[in-house]
Amino acid sequence: MDAQTIIARRVAQELRSGNLVNLGIGIPTLVANYVPAGLNVFFQSENGLIGTGPIPEQGMAHPLLTDAGGRPISALPGAATFDSAMSFGLIRGGHVDITVLGGLQVDAGGHLANWMIPGKMVPGMGGAMDLVTGAKRVIVAMQHAAKGKSKIVAECNLPLTSARPVDLVVTDMAVIAFPGGKATLLETAPGLKVAEVLAVTEAELAIPDRVPEMKL
Repeated sequence: MDAQTIIARRVAQELRSGNLVNLGIGIPTLVANYVPAGLNVFFQSENGLIGTGPIPEQGMAHPLLTDAGGRPISALPGAATFDSAMSFGLIRGGHVDITVLGGLQVDAGGHLANWMIPGKMVPGMGGAMDLVTGAKRVIVAMQHAAKGKSKIVAECNLPLTSARPVDLVVTDMAVIAFPGGKATLLETAPGLKVAEVLAVTEAELAIPDRVPEMKL
């Protein structure tokens, strides 16, 4: 199972029936493909759609039906479209139950940096700042390391997305939460030992007595 599939499958287990869920660009969009059977979840795209479904099959994409990044999406029966003002009213009004976002860095206190790298062109911050601030629960879906460097860091050196800490980080190696503002290892990926996770994690992690493997 590849890294992105591990992450998306594990994040999907955090969803509950009736949730209004926003999926960010990249790995988070894959979560819609792994919703557990029987779960009735409403996916929101911040460009103005509630009721997004899985990524359409080859040749079935509609040019006017896209996510916030311009990628093709599908709409489920009963889906609703609206303008950006309504969409951000839902986000800023605290009506989004869960947002799943990508990340560049998450630090030991749960702070997220995911919208820019200084010196590189940024097309825009999108809705990341609004989502981290306004959603009831924030989950970061990202790979554990990039180019040999941990993305779980002691302190972010990239611009923060929000002063609010995230609730959960799911990587291809681990599930990490932040009870009391302390990065805590909850699960490891299948086949990985705790020591293997720690070896590629810059931030200091609290380790409970029992750390189970993800069930995918």
